[in-house]
Amino acid sequence: MTVTTAPPAPAPAKPKSSVKDKAPDPIAELAAAHDLTLSGARPTLPRYIAQLWGRRHFVTAYATARMHAQYSEASLGQVWHLVTPLLNAAVYYFIFGIVMHASHNVPNYLPFLITGVFVWDFIGSCINAATRSVQSNLGLVRALHFPRASLPLSTVVQLFQQLLVTMGALIILLFVFGQTPTLNWLLAVPTLFLMASFCAGCAMIMARIGAKSPDVSQLMPFVLRTWMYASGVMWSIDQMLRTDHLPHWVSMALKLNPAAVFIDLMRFALIDTYKASQLPPHVWLIALGWALVVGVGGFVFFWKAEEEYGRG
Repeated sequence: MTVTTAPPAPAPAKPKSSVKDKAPDPIAELAAAHDLTLSGARPTLPRYIAQLWGRRHFVTAYATARMHAQYSEASLGQVWHLVTPLLNAAVYYFIFGIVMHASHNVPNYLPFLITGVFVWDFIGSCINAATRSVQSNLGLVRALHFPRASLPLSTVVQLFQQLLVTMGALIILLFVFGQTPTLNWLLAVPTLFLMASFCAGCAMIMARIGAKSPDVSQLMPFVLRTWMYASGVMWSIDQMLRTDHLPHWVSMALKLNPAAVFIDLMRFALIDTYKASQLPPHVWLIALGWALVVGVGGFVFFWKAEEEYGRG
């Protein structure tokens, strides 16, 4: 007789562990009980704006202190805020106005050039300085808790304060070169604020990029120099488009270039021979669009990386 044996019963399967079966973290429970949050965690956008508004006096004071300290060791001190753009204008006038004859067919070329240099100096300086604003203040970022957007914004505030000083010198120079005040001069005020909003957005975009990739700051002088030449600082975009048959996309890129838009608006406001026909169509809407899109977009872009600054 053959004896058969039943196969052994399979071992009971181990129950799968689930998140619910894990022991609760006592530290997390203690933090939740006392309404504690992760240090450096990114706040919501409305709360971040409120925190930044609460630090507005710090932003202004920090910007003012940096402005006074910038040339504190120089013999001329704060006079360099005026001398630097004037020296740039003198160099550009010699090279472009005299040697390359860019002044031909441009009425009041010296006011035209000086206005462009002063406006570009603000735009280029904001972007160049803000690229290093977080990286050069890592000690402050790691030691104190504050909205990191204060750093690039303080750079823009500092340079805007300098711009207001240089605008006073620009007005005097315009008088010297025969310009007289008109109602158009009032248009310089909205132009300044639209330009400042655009530069603030650019500053925050470049501050985040510079914080992640410090080498970008070494490339910015070359990028900004190229942008300056394409913005009509030393030559008239309107005159060039009339004489040269450029592809349509090149013409549109030159006309919609934000730096060129703000330079054109300032020239239209302050120079009586700079007519509305030299401005691109819907120029105020274009300027407003650049200020809103770049200003708001740059702020949100910077805020999204708030908890990453100083941790690399």
